[in-house]
Amino acid sequence: MTVEEHDQPCLGKEERAVFIKVILKLLDRGQYSKDNSLAETVSVATSILSYVEPTLILPFVATNFQLALETTTATHQLKNAVTSVAFSARALLLSSLCSSQSDDSSVADSFSDLIVISLSNALLGMDANDPPKTIATMQLIGSIFSNLATVGVNDDVPAFLQSTTLSIWLDEFFSRLFSVLQNLESSSPINEGYQTSFMSGTFLVEDSSYYFCMLEILLGKLSEPLFNQSLKRIAKFVNANILPGATSEVGLLCCACIYSYPDAASVYLVKPILLTIMSSFEGTPTTGYVGRAVPDKSSKKDALSPALETALDYYLRVLAIAISYAGPVLLKYKEELNHIITSAFLAPSWKVNGAGDHLLRSLLGSLVSYYPIDQYKPFNCQPIGNIIEPWGCSKAHQDKEAEMLNFPPKWHDPSQDELSFANELLQFHFQSALEDLLAICQTKVHSETGDEKEHLKVTLLRINSALHGVMSCLPEMRPSYKDGRSKEVDPTFFIAGSAGRTVGTSEMREKAGEFVHVACRYLLKERTDDSILLALVVRVIDALVNYGSLEYLEWSSHVQAWKLESASIIERPCNFIVPFHTQGKKRPRWALVDKANLHSTWRCSQSSYHRYRTNADVSPSALMTDLMNDLLDLSLHNYETVRSYAGRSLTKLLKCWPSLISNCVLTLTGHLRDLKAPEHVVLGSCSILSSQTVLRHLTTDSVSLSSFIMGILESSHHESLKCQKAITELFVTYNIRFSGISRSFFKNSDSQVDKPGFLNLVHQINALGFETNSLHWRYNLMANRVLLLLILASRSESGIYSKMLAETTGHFLKNLKSQLPHSRMLAISALNTLLQGSPHKAYPQDSQQSPDHPEDCNISSTRDVLNAIIQEEGFMNETLNSLSHVHIISDSDGSSKGSYGASSFQSGSDKAITYFYFDFSASWPRTPSWIYLMGGHTFYSSFARIFKRLIQQCGMPVLSSLQTTLEDFLSSKERSRQCVAAEAMAGMLHSDTTGNLESENNWLMVQLQKIMLVPSVESAPEWAACIRYAVTGKERSGTRAPVLRQKVLECLCSPIPQSMATSVLAKRYAFLSVALIEISAPKMSPAEKQYHVQILDELLDNMRHSSAQVREAIGVAMCVTCSNLRLSGSFDTSCSPEEPCGDVSMTEQTGNEYWSKCLTDRANESAVSILNSIQCKQLESTTDSAAENSMDHREEDNAKRMETIFHFMIASLKSGRSSILLDIIIGLVYPVLSLQQTSNKDLSLLAKSAFELLKWRILHRPFLETAISSILSSANDPNWRTRSALLSYLRTFTYRHTFILSGSEKSQIWQTIEKLLVDNQVEVREHAAGVLASLMKGIDEDLSRDFRDRSYAQAQGIVVVRRRNSKSGHPVATVHGAVLALTASVLSVPYDMPSWLPAHVTLLARFIHEPSPIRSTVTKAVAEFKRTHADTWSIQKNAFTEDELEVLRDTSSSSSYFA
Repeated sequence: MTVEEHDQPCLGKEERAVFIKVILKLLDRGQYSKDNSLAETVSVATSILSYVEPTLILPFVATNFQLALETTTATHQLKNAVTSVAFSARALLLSSLCSSQSDDSSVADSFSDLIVISLSNALLGMDANDPPKTIATMQLIGSIFSNLATVGVNDDVPAFLQSTTLSIWLDEFFSRLFSVLQNLESSSPINEGYQTSFMSGTFLVEDSSYYFCMLEILLGKLSEPLFNQSLKRIAKFVNANILPGATSEVGLLCCACIYSYPDAASVYLVKPILLTIMSSFEGTPTTGYVGRAVPDKSSKKDALSPALETALDYYLRVLAIAISYAGPVLLKYKEELNHIITSAFLAPSWKVNGAGDHLLRSLLGSLVSYYPIDQYKPFNCQPIGNIIEPWGCSKAHQDKEAEMLNFPPKWHDPSQDELSFANELLQFHFQSALEDLLAICQTKVHSETGDEKEHLKVTLLRINSALHGVMSCLPEMRPSYKDGRSKEVDPTFFIAGSAGRTVGTSEMREKAGEFVHVACRYLLKERTDDSILLALVVRVIDALVNYGSLEYLEWSSHVQAWKLESASIIERPCNFIVPFHTQGKKRPRWALVDKANLHSTWRCSQSSYHRYRTNADVSPSALMTDLMNDLLDLSLHNYETVRSYAGRSLTKLLKCWPSLISNCVLTLTGHLRDLKAPEHVVLGSCSILSSQTVLRHLTTDSVSLSSFIMGILESSHHESLKCQKAITELFVTYNIRFSGISRSFFKNSDSQVDKPGFLNLVHQINALGFETNSLHWRYNLMANRVLLLLILASRSESGIYSKMLAETTGHFLKNLKSQLPHSRMLAISALNTLLQGSPHKAYPQDSQQSPDHPEDCNISSTRDVLNAIIQEEGFMNETLNSLSHVHIISDSDGSSKGSYGASSFQSGSDKAITYFYFDFSASWPRTPSWIYLMGGHTFYSSFARIFKRLIQQCGMPVLSSLQTTLEDFLSSKERSRQCVAAEAMAGMLHSDTTGNLESENNWLMVQLQKIMLVPSVESAPEWAACIRYAVTGKERSGTRAPVLRQKVLECLCSPIPQSMATSVLAKRYAFLSVALIEISAPKMSPAEKQYHVQILDELLDNMRHSSAQVREAIGVAMCVTCSNLRLSGSFDTSCSPEEPCGDVSMTEQTGNEYWSKCLTDRANESAVSILNSIQCKQLESTTDSAAENSMDHREEDNAKRMETIFHFMIASLKSGRSSILLDIIIGLVYPVLSLQQTSNKDLSLLAKSAFELLKWRILHRPFLETAISSILSSANDPNWRTRSALLSYLRTFTYRHTFILSGSEKSQIWQTIEKLLVDNQVEVREHAAGVLASLMKGIDEDLSRDFRDRSYAQAQGIVVVRRRNSKSGHPVATVHGAVLALTASVLSVPYDMPSWLPAHVTLLARFIHEPSPIRSTVTKAVAEFKRTHADTWSIQKNAFTEDELEVLRDTSSSSSYFA
């Protein structure tokens, strides 16, 4: 689509500019953050926006890059700036080209200059000691060259792309690169020969580095003359240096050369390295382990020298990496390669053997694999402006976008000669090695154990190398078919894909499997303590049986590589630089080819993976089963390394062949049950059983599930701590990943021996005797947990579920009084899940009617069982006592809400077993818990839910039993017993059970009244939570009120005498707060509104209470009540638009005024009265020493009222309810500002707390205008402390509202602060200067510039006047204000040196001879300037003239003590 078409639903050009100007402020703040993720996010955002509005973004990028170059102290700035240029490189080039075509040459030149400067200066960032900067530099180079079509081909291009310039740049680049490589130190040791990864090295090859891709892009884009120049330098460097610390890096450098121009590079790189290796091997001792010949005994003791070993290892690994994509070029060096590979395996050095392994697998992969060639070279598509390479989009639909896609990639398709060479290598290093392996294991070739071990290592290493080299090009093993048809692999496929040309045959892989199976049996019998040999066997078996897994590993290690998703190689779909937008992201051709290659690799890994898993007629062959058993035995080995390797390989095999899992599970669970099983067998079994593949299989196989569960539950005889930990972790993993049971399991008859039934499994679990405490407590816990999982999984089967429900629920109900704390908690979890509850139904004791529905039948039978248990003598008393033990009361006022107190003695695994999904749900409380009056509590809603559902399900027996038992608990002084009583009461109040319960309801209200009047406050948090639970709304949305909510509110609203203990009064107001907070304001009933009005009247009357504790509770209650009324009024459509919605008419108190206006007016009057009283007393204390210092009764009332109002304000701001109370909050700003420094310390402390919360509150319009006028009026307050507090508030207020304030409002705030620079109080003047200095850093550049110019002119004028008349009559405040304005300007740019700063700081220094406080201000400001610029002073002092420097030196000279 064209830009014009695309513009319709998008922002216009002017709107885009305005939007980006705002975003630039944010980008500027985060550009140089030391937080890497933030800095990179800014760079990505810059890249995206550079395509939207390049005229604004690209100059920003250029400015920041130039600034970073000039900054020598903060090196992270250069890294971030280089990253931004890399991400915006294409936008820079496109904009430069478009500007030159539109005759805007200055813009085009500036963008081109940035590219040139970044390329040349970035080379300075290549430093082995600074990895981040080096990586950023390489990303920049890769990004720029990805955009270029041709490099050095002709001179009809900009100067920096011409051959001469590039030749010089390349020389400098390689000099820097070689210096980096010579100074690298490897961060990890060289890998052993049997490991799979050979790219261990430094930061250049780790973590998806840019190094290799940058080299491929750079060398691929060079013209042939420039490449030959580079190649000669690289060859000279490689052949002259041995750098063991940079093996992978040098290998990748050679690989990039060979990939670009194979023929030329092979002559300069491959051939010299081959000759060097061959000459190094001459005359060295050999082992004779390659082939059938056994060497003489005399040669066995010889070894390579350390230097020769290091050199051979280095060159072999460099060569291995270099030839990764060499292909047909290697045929020229066939004999040499054969010779050095054989020599490497014959060398008496495991290190060199490992390097030979790397070379062999690299050679085979290069010969037989498919991979793209000429990927990074320019292609024949017409460049944009003869410079920029067109990029393509995989979603392209239009001709212009799809043009590049007409040039498909070239692929390496192995020739017949290459395949013949590969077959020769396989014949010698695979088939011959297999025969050697069989001979060693069967005929005992060696008489000495050490020789046999070394021979086995080398032989297995050769086999492993060959398998990893050809990967899936060697056909897979043939499966077995049930119908006995041909053993050929079924040609049908689900996913097409191939890694390369086929070499060898299926028989070759099967023969290898047979020989390796024999070797594995031999090693497990004769060499079971040799971990290296066994690990090698595991690797070989893994490569044999897990067909396609090697390709999957390769794909997974590259799928998240930087080069495909980096912003540096992505052109955004929304691009306003060029005439057309695209359907998706554009990428360079090489990146699209890379994605295609990766996808091909993935398809190859999956091509046969699903074939057998989805076909029941196909099964693994007998050989595959034998190898699986070998892996199973190895996964139970006593060496952890071997177990780990074998376990991972076995899991992959089982995932491909699900039919093998069942036998594995039976074998492994048998080990768990085995009384004599050693520790390592148990550990290995648990490791395999905990794999996701096995756990998923348990949901479909009843035999495996039964064996798994019983195996775990019958494994308590293992005494080893490691075993117990592994078994527990296995069960926890199963518990977390439990996803149900197969429906076929429920259909199995219990009479079937081969397929156990579901109820049979449940009976087996019950037979373990966990009810008699014969089991260990942890296994008791597991058995209970399994029982719960099983009954939950059987809910879909009504017949089985109904049989189990009553019995299981009764079992868990009995467990509530268990002596085991963990069992009690699990019982709570289970009952919360199993108890159904039936709200609004009565269950009279004489009800014997049979229900009509199965669900009712279940409830009825369950009710009968539960009632029988509950009516047992002493059951409820024992249960409540047991539950009280769960409440562990800490010294810090209780445990944290929501987690059982008993968790303090639970381990992590025990918690995972105990907790279930409802513990993580947020069903209660429904509203935020911000009320801080009551402190922490140990009220558990899950306990209350149990009592509620028991009452709903069983009716009167539970109520009667609870009522009798609670009489004793309510009178107890133990807090734990009070806690459980609160939970039981909450359940009773919230149960909504109707019927003959009037007496019970009256009993509940009487008990609630008693609780409220008890002076003790220890258990008050729990009772507050009880009330909150009792009034919580019902249903999913929580809008339906509980039946007893009105009675609870009536009880709480009943006034109590003010003469009661203050703790009782405070507790009542706290109870009111937590009750009202749960009421849904939009759904508030008229009765509930009336309760709110009644409560608010009472609260406003008692604001001057004598107790600070009560005043705080009143303030919090006022916040909840007022906000509820406001919210309810905002949903009331009948409210008059002229009246404030939700305000209650205060007829009784103040005529027709509304409570909000009454509240703010009284607060402001009280604040003024308190300040006047303080001022009067200060005057009295100076005139009359006998005057009293205490306030009179009226002023005490004012102070108490203000404390209550501050508590109201703090609660509103903390709770988030201030949004509906903003007009009141704004009306209280003046008291907050003015009362922070008074003689009443408590009042001042509350004012400061309110101030700290208020200054971060964002005020939206229309409140913002009112707030600004109200706030700025305090600038004229006679109290200087109020003016100082105003400045503190304005500093934060202006920053918080930067994007909301209009220009005139910002100017108004600025002028107010500026006026305070000449305040008659020194502290206010200095504070105003500090605020202005901070605001100048980013609020408004125009305001800052205007203020800076005016302040300089004013100060300059004072200096001129003083020169003419030293006794000029400027007031001290005026001169000090001018100096402070200069100080604000100077301190607003720490660390930087803008062009205006030298003149300002010099002018400031000229006031050094003024009297105090001007002199001290100048001294401090100049000292701060010198401190912040000390690190870069050697550079920045060049901005000053000699005269200016002399003035600065004069300010720092001081009298010496020794003068």
